[in-house]
Amino acid sequence: MVIIQKKEKINYNTTKIYSNFKLLNKPIFFCVLFLSIFGVIMIYSASNYSAELTYGDSFFFARKQIVGIILGLISLFIIYNFDYKKLNKYYKLALIISLVLLALVFVPFLSVSNYGATRWIGFGSFTIQPSEIAKFGLALFCAGYLAKNHSNMHKFRTLIPVLVAGGLMCLLIMLEPNMSITMCVGATFVFMLFMGGAKLKHLALLAIPILCIIPLLLLEPYRLERLIAFLDPWSNAQDEGFQLVQSLYSLSSGGLFGVGLFESRQKYLFLPFAESDFIFSIIGEELGLIGCIFIMIIYFILIYYGFKVSKNASTRFGSLLASGITFVIAIQVILNIAVVTGSIPPTGLPLPFISAGGTSIVVFLSAIGVLLNIDKQSKKDMLSNTFVPQK
Repeated sequence: MVIIQKKEKINYNTTKIYSNFKLLNKPIFFCVLFLSIFGVIMIYSASNYSAELTYGDSFFFARKQIVGIILGLISLFIIYNFDYKKLNKYYKLALIISLVLLALVFVPFLSVSNYGATRWIGFGSFTIQPSEIAKFGLALFCAGYLAKNHSNMHKFRTLIPVLVAGGLMCLLIMLEPNMSITMCVGATFVFMLFMGGAKLKHLALLAIPILCIIPLLLLEPYRLERLIAFLDPWSNAQDEGFQLVQSLYSLSSGGLFGVGLFESRQKYLFLPFAESDFIFSIIGEELGLIGCIFIMIIYFILIYYGFKVSKNASTRFGSLLASGITFVIAIQVILNIAVVTGSIPPTGLPLPFISAGGTSIVVFLSAIGVLLNIDKQSKKDMLSNTFVPQK
């Protein structure tokens, strides 16, 4: 009898694993897995020289990224087996936690400053970047709130809680300061309002405060200097324009096919943050235009299938949450590539799944776990005939 029960348990577990794999959105999962593994290779290539000089270990950044990927994948698979619909109960809590974490950045004994910015919380040798978590916390809050109030989205007062939440989050991130993540968060809550059914005339009103804030932001000397350096980086190529000039040198020297993997010259302390914010420049140098296009195609496939999950979701909450997660990935990819190619002023924003950063890789992989679960639950609902088309 015991043997029969054990066999039944083994058969049940085997069936469950097979079912989970069958329902897994393979394009999304394998795109993310490829980008993460590719990221480790490029991080090592971009950082091995500087890591050896600074830490005496050429694998320092690559090893930290591998740890982040392992933790992220564990989180991904746990979340993949957790019904996302239960998150709908905690959308307010997600916002509160995000705001508290952002506020803790300014607590003296917890905050960690680097390069003139205070963006991390430190616990001994362990640090996290709250803004990476807050982006998805805002997406969850917006999805829960907008799904609950979808019938009143034609009224401007319905938008106010989202505007307040997004505005407060942007303010806290701006004070760090971190303009790139502020732009990402701002774009996210506007996009979520649009997806939630807000009227275009109400969204157009948001342009007024944004246009008023831009001149105030330029009152900060370093931001004005960055803007001037963006307009003509060669006029001050040894100071504010240095990073952009070196990035353009890196991309241009790659040509069509690149100088070869691990053969970058700009990584020898010429290009700052080569392993993180400007890793796409190293990709362009080593793998050329062909390599850059290939990586952009992988991102396009990921984003396409992410929005497809949103379209096919069986609940309004799932649809909004999937679109929010996908949009965060999309806007961050666009902004990062725009920065390294000199299309917009330089800001510090990692390339999802590729740039070095423990918090970033763990959070992004966890978010992919939610996205995959939304897709899995939608397929289950479809198979069980409980799918309810959205109005």
